[in-house]
Amino acid sequence: MAAKEPEIIRDKDQMRRWSRAMRSKGKTVGLVPTMGYLHDGHVSLIREAHNHTDLIVVSIYVNPGQFSPSEDLSTYPSDFHGDIQKLMAVPGGVDVVFNPHNLYDYGTSKNANAAARASYDTRVGNGGNGVVSCVEENGLGHETWVRVERLEKGMCGQSRPVCFRGVATVVSKLFNIVEPDVAVFGKKDYQQWRIIQRMVRDLDFGIRVIGSEIVREKDGLAMSSRNVRLSPEEREKALSISKSLSRARLAAAKGQTNCEELRDLVTQAIHESGGRLDYAEIVDQESLEQAKEIRCPVVFCVAAWFGKVRLIDNMEINI
Repeated sequence: MAAKEPEIIRDKDQMRRWSRAMRSKGKTVGLVPTMGYLHDGHVSLIREAHNHTDLIVVSIYVNPGQFSPSEDLSTYPSDFHGDIQKLMAVPGGVDVVFNPHNLYDYGTSKNANAAARASYDTRVGNGGNGVVSCVEENGLGHETWVRVERLEKGMCGQSRPVCFRGVATVVSKLFNIVEPDVAVFGKKDYQQWRIIQRMVRDLDFGIRVIGSEIVREKDGLAMSSRNVRLSPEEREKALSISKSLSRARLAAAKGQTNCEELRDLVTQAIHESGGRLDYAEIVDQESLEQAKEIRCPVVFCVAAWFGKVRLIDNMEINI
């Protein structure tokens, strides 16, 4: 059977017309949002989407709204041709790849963009809070942001204060453009998944949000597009994250439910391997509130730097 080549759509209105035409024929549409440089973890999301909908849209868009000017937007890996080849190899294929150029370009006037740039300069240079994204730095005139105020605090939201505002906003835009019935997100970005679930509930999006389990390399490293930037030595050291999380989960299963002791286990392992810890938190799976003792289902979330690469991982603990 010949590989299925997806239709590539770059225009927002064309994407919306396609989805509405398919749904008018009684078809259901699933969306898998990605930033490209696809790996088997992304493929698992597409496989999951096939279980729930007739047609699949994969978006490939590196969202500047979730990066601050000091982060790795410019070095985020990209291989669009390779991504299409991988999508064609997925059983059942993908129907559409939505690959917009810039979801924050509204064709606004130079005066509007200049005003946006002036607002950015004020926030950064004249006593503002300094929390801006690459969208604002570039003076594109975008002013509307979606916030999930409580869930975005802590963990990744603490060290990347623009991230989840940007994620919630771009996912809202994708939902409004693609109009899917189902959207699939990976649980590796656990906080992101819960934020999107809460946003969909609170804003009454008629979309079912599904969390798909983490896919790991054979040695246990959680699959990530950023893994390609690790040196062989850094990659070996990064295994300390998944290995220590596994030990913590096993310890909890054997009755060690004090969260501080479990955090110390993981923190020590990462430090001894040469990693620089961003955070190690044990939180309630639903509310993401920090736990002191494991008395309900929790998730152990970790972020750490190895070299210049920031990695995240987590493991659910259900005891």
